[in-house]
Amino acid sequence: MFKKCAACHQVGENATNRSGPKLNGIVGRTAGTVEGFRYSGAMEEAGANGLVWDHESLAGFLADPRGYMKGTKMSFAGLRSEEDIAAITAFLEAQGE
Repeated sequence: MFKKCAACHQVGENATNRSGPKLNGIVGRTAGTVEGFRYSGAMEEAGANGLVWDHESLAGFLADPRGYMKGTKMSFAGLRSEEDIAAITAFLEAQGE
């Protein structure tokens, strides 16, 4: 399922930022805080306002990134299936720092 994300994001031991930030440790991390990645103002503002990525916030964002966060740079249209969203969030939770 992560193949849809892999065009822009990486995970794992040697993950680096690409057109999207690396996603190691995203669950439990404040939005917009991966070192070395240039986020949209919307993502930085969300983090400054206390958005921490958990299953619920990731599910909302993955379903409709631009609807969930107006002004995000993420160009992905979103995942429609709740099963796909659950699979991605579980996968990301397993990816520690």
